[in-house]
Amino acid sequence: MMQTTLTKRPKNPIIIQGFPGFGLVSTIATEFLIEHLKTEYIGSIRVDKMDPMVAIHEGKLIQPIGIHYNSQYNIMIIHVITNAKGFEWDISKEILNIAKDVKAKEIICLEGVGNPDPAQSRTFYYANKHDNRKKCESLGIELLKEGIILGATGTLLIEGEDTPITCFFADAHSQMPDSKAAAKIIEVLDKYLELNVDYGPLMKQAEQFEDKVKTILSKTQQAADEQEKKRMDYIS
Repeated sequence: MMQTTLTKRPKNPIIIQGFPGFGLVSTIATEFLIEHLKTEYIGSIRVDKMDPMVAIHEGKLIQPIGIHYNSQYNIMIIHVITNAKGFEWDISKEILNIAKDVKAKEIICLEGVGNPDPAQSRTFYYANKHDNRKKCESLGIELLKEGIILGATGTLLIEGEDTPITCFFADAHSQMPDSKAAAKIIEVLDKYLELNVDYGPLMKQAEQFEDKVKTILSKTQQAADEQEKKRMDYIS
């Protein structure tokens, strides 16, 4: 069972989603946006079959799949700190239901893509609608011509053919949190949405968010490992 709870339903927002992926680029980027844009928490997506856990960081409760809102730019941010493996199709359908409910203008997906060459720091886009493709081209963002898109972003593109979906990708050079790639994707998103991000302290802030995200996810994984150990002890 999957259930979305919203305390506020913005009209015609842009939805930005970020699921943990390569380099944790999307998770770091959405965490940065939540704090930089001074968002408010407006709801969550609950998946009953996922491990029943939440994270607590600096005395604050962080939902596995939280929804935040910024009224200045009319943006909803879906921030995910849990592994969605096995639930990608269901979660994608739920995100599309949310988009339909609030009549979202567009869904924007943030992703890191693996690139072992640290000398390269590129960003790419893919958009399923002509107008958004033209906008990306006008900003000089490179089209992703070849690649494999996995996880919730991949299922969103399949399920959401009638919904405007734009994806931004940044080269990530490690499975470990890559704050530099997250900063690059924020830079592209800033140009696309005109968010007026201050690029001066961006990398320093991104590194701080990298540490925060790493701490949250490590605690989440530790809790999952402990729960699995208890389950195995019970079985044995």
